[in-house]
Amino acid sequence: MTAANTLRDIEELPDMGITLSDGCRLSARVWRPKDASDSPVPAILEYLPYRKRDGTCARDALTHPWFAQRGYACIRVDMRGNGDSEGIMEDEYTPQELADAVEVIHWLAKQEWCSGTVGMMGISWGGFNGLQVAALAPDPLKAVITLCSTVDRFADDIHYKGGCLLNENLGWGATMWAYSSRAPDPALRENWRDLWLRRLENEPFLPSVWLRHQRRDAYWRHGSVIENYSAIKAKVLAIGGWGDAYKNAVPQLVQSLPGAKGIVGPWVHKYPHFAVPEPRIGFLQEALRWWDHWLKGEDTGVDDDPDYRAYLMDGVRPARWYEERPGRWVAEQDGATAHLPYRSLYFTRDGLADGPARLAATVCSPQDCGAEAGEYCAIWLGPEMPGDQRDDDTRSVCFDSGPLERDTDVFGGPVVRLSVASDEPQAQVAVRLGHVHPDGAVTRITYGVLNLSHRNGSAAPEPMQPGEIVDVELKLDQIAYRVPAGHRLRVSVSTAYWPLVWPSPVKTQLTLTGGALHLPVRKTAKQAEYTFPEPDAAAPWETTTLRESASSRRRETDMATGFVHLHIEDDFGKVRDNDHGLISGSVARETWSIHPDDPLSARGACHWTEELERDEIRLRTETTCEMWSDATTFYLRARLEAWENDELIYARDHTDQTERDHL
Repeated sequence: MTAANTLRDIEELPDMGITLSDGCRLSARVWRPKDASDSPVPAILEYLPYRKRDGTCARDALTHPWFAQRGYACIRVDMRGNGDSEGIMEDEYTPQELADAVEVIHWLAKQEWCSGTVGMMGISWGGFNGLQVAALAPDPLKAVITLCSTVDRFADDIHYKGGCLLNENLGWGATMWAYSSRAPDPALRENWRDLWLRRLENEPFLPSVWLRHQRRDAYWRHGSVIENYSAIKAKVLAIGGWGDAYKNAVPQLVQSLPGAKGIVGPWVHKYPHFAVPEPRIGFLQEALRWWDHWLKGEDTGVDDDPDYRAYLMDGVRPARWYEERPGRWVAEQDGATAHLPYRSLYFTRDGLADGPARLAATVCSPQDCGAEAGEYCAIWLGPEMPGDQRDDDTRSVCFDSGPLERDTDVFGGPVVRLSVASDEPQAQVAVRLGHVHPDGAVTRITYGVLNLSHRNGSAAPEPMQPGEIVDVELKLDQIAYRVPAGHRLRVSVSTAYWPLVWPSPVKTQLTLTGGALHLPVRKTAKQAEYTFPEPDAAAPWETTTLRESASSRRRETDMATGFVHLHIEDDFGKVRDNDHGLISGSVARETWSIHPDDPLSARGACHWTEELERDEIRLRTETTCEMWSDATTFYLRARLEAWENDELIYARDHTDQTERDHL
């Protein structure tokens, strides 16, 4: 036996093969104690399409060796059709993907170096499929740590929000078009070229798939664990960030899964031991307590932890990026936010008031309203956060409160109810909750959007009857935010939110005849209610930088045509792995264009360059795609090119059109 406080010597296996029942070989990178065959350990599986050899190396280096030294076998698996694994990937979260994961879990549990218990850990894709595999309840899977994930694939992923089409549907589809079309490392696969060509030939352009499901149908219900929480038997620790897109899953899981615990910090889409904005936490120590309890049967006290620990951010001035957010950790011992009281403020001609009053307000926003929304999912560490909301607010109808008498801790998911009529059958509404500073600057606290055809649900949309007043409800994203005494709240309502969501087919005017903000308010926290350990990590990934990384966001108006363009460029740099020598680099570019007077002028374009070099082999993929629409149809065009030593060896064009379905 090994003493609990003794760090074990570990070994790394860069390419352990796991051959599935259909003959497909998956490639795994493994960190485990050298003596695991004599003293077996639980396995922690991270199962992703994002390439363990050159994609997730930076975070893997900080994380997996740390757990391995403390008595775990960490298994980082490239999914079928990605990285150094064989096979073809057809879509995200397919039954094949989940079945493969279940087979891997059973395989791990049977290895001589494994004690028979398995955990799954992952962020984003790995956080999603961790929950989805847990819902299949393979017996060896005893615990899951899910980060930056969702319980509802339609309502809270990168596809549709409030029934509106997110432009991230194209943006992330373009990302996967590039990511999954890359070759394996030639040093690991003698048949790397054949695998690459087969991958190129079969690589799906996923926005075409996703656009064919504009309602919450069986396609989206698959993998949405909200459909049946009781199927999940493993114990779940859920973690998220207020700067991330996926703010709602953590409190939903805490409220719905017995024994689940939740942590939400100020972070963007990153692991909390190296995330920004700071403060970071000792995520690895927290995770180790979870694993030790549920995989090793040790009493680490996790059952006694508060159900929900959230970072209550101080209200600060708007900025496109924050290195740090001042605030404090608060804790709810039982449940997350559902038990907290709401304060109701009503929309009146004089602003937000404590009681209802007559209202007649109209809003018809220019199509470029939403320019200060920031990225849907802040991930690349550029200037991605929401900016000063004042400019968008001039294109909206706004309702302000009076100066607040005391510090107000907004804690949970605000709800906005509107009585509204539209002059068109198809319309959308965006609602933002803002913090108005004494000098007029406005920080976005949280927001929600709603396709009004989805007002009664997203399974069977219904067009609006022009001129008919209907009551609708928008659930804004969860948040924990303190508005200081003397400052004001603002609710801003617009009919467009570009470039976050695709516009309605015609310009619309909404008439508001009533409305209210129901604000979840927690008793003001006087001090920190929980303290985490300081971050710890293993040694960082050792690389040589060949090209520095850089990110830019530029918004410009063509004075001749009136078109407004957002240009995004994220150069992720180019590095050489100091251990095995593989060189990798990538650049992403996006342009989003619209005319303020014409929703049918909307257009998105993406271009990714992916580089891979090994000795005398230089490989590159170039992927491009575009999307536009008319009143009835979405149009897609994409191209995939593969280059070997500057020679074009493969090219494929993809075109598609899909009827608009109440969008």
